[in-house]
Amino acid sequence: MRIGILNSGGDCPGLNAVIHGVVGAAHKLGWEVIGFKDGFEGLLPPGDYRILTPRDTIGILKLGGTILGSTNKGHFAAKIGTGKVAEVPKDIIDSARQTIDQLNIEALIIVGGDGSLTTGLQLYHLGWPIIGVPKTIDNDLSATAMTFGFDSAVTTVVDALDRLNTTAESHKRIMVLEVMGRHAGWIALWGGIAGGANVILLPEIAFSLEKIADFIKKRTAQGQHSTLVVVAEGAKMPDGDLVTLDNNCSGEVRLGGIGEQVAKRLQDLTNKETRATTLGHLQRGGAPTALDRILGMRFGVMAVNLAKQKAFGRMVSYQAYHVDSVTIEEAVNKLRLVDPEGEVVQAARAIGICMGDS
Repeated sequence: MRIGILNSGGDCPGLNAVIHGVVGAAHKLGWEVIGFKDGFEGLLPPGDYRILTPRDTIGILKLGGTILGSTNKGHFAAKIGTGKVAEVPKDIIDSARQTIDQLNIEALIIVGGDGSLTTGLQLYHLGWPIIGVPKTIDNDLSATAMTFGFDSAVTTVVDALDRLNTTAESHKRIMVLEVMGRHAGWIALWGGIAGGANVILLPEIAFSLEKIADFIKKRTAQGQHSTLVVVAEGAKMPDGDLVTLDNNCSGEVRLGGIGEQVAKRLQDLTNKETRATTLGHLQRGGAPTALDRILGMRFGVMAVNLAKQKAFGRMVSYQAYHVDSVTIEEAVNKLRLVDPEGEVVQAARAIGICMGDS
């Protein structure tokens, strides 16, 4: 049997671990693995791919990024904005199908997020042997309790907060850290708690800058002269607007800049020197944590098991410490958001973290 694998969408730590798992499990079955380069674009004739053997995956478990490359642009882009989906043109699909048929690919493993799996679902409905592997550092797919890359992103946030805390204390400053999280604030919430943040602002909880300023003033009165604020890029300003870098792009708008705006307003309201830092793609780069290496590898092995069962149209899923699968249909376009009344948020409030709403 010959199977294919491609990585699509943004990169994140753990992609190489998935490849490692797929190649290792497939080799055990005597199968051949074809790795398509740069996402779906590698499917277009004459095909841009490489044969992957266990020798090719030696040492990649610990590497960030992906040896196959990835892209969130090109002919197969399916996400054109929040809640909006565009179908890939038939001529593009027919052209790519030629490559699949010529290479005798009997299963195609797509490692991607909501947009990439939406494209995969369209291909499956057209008869392609598709298997999905979820990839989003935002950890916001409802069909899986955790995705690889999330733990690595949180670890980066914690490291940044540890560093910012020392300079914040030295100068008695407010330090605002902007992190990823378009619709869901999981990275901000987990990273903020673990990194000792005093204020955490999420897309799911409306916040008041005046209430945050009052909270900071109380800290100052109690002798706590520095404050760490974490804000997710998808959190909305009190006027209800998202802060964007580019409203004219063809796909999802690029978020960014809320950290600077929050910092400026808090400085005005508190008269305390305030600085903003944006982590940006630092959260996507670097070596995966041990958890993400193991989770990515397990996802890859399960994808091969699904191919062995010919369980096409399904996506690997992690629930209750167990790796299984769900249909791609029930996985896409269903986000797992932070529950404002959930246990993690309540725990944060219990230890005195301000969520901006009280």
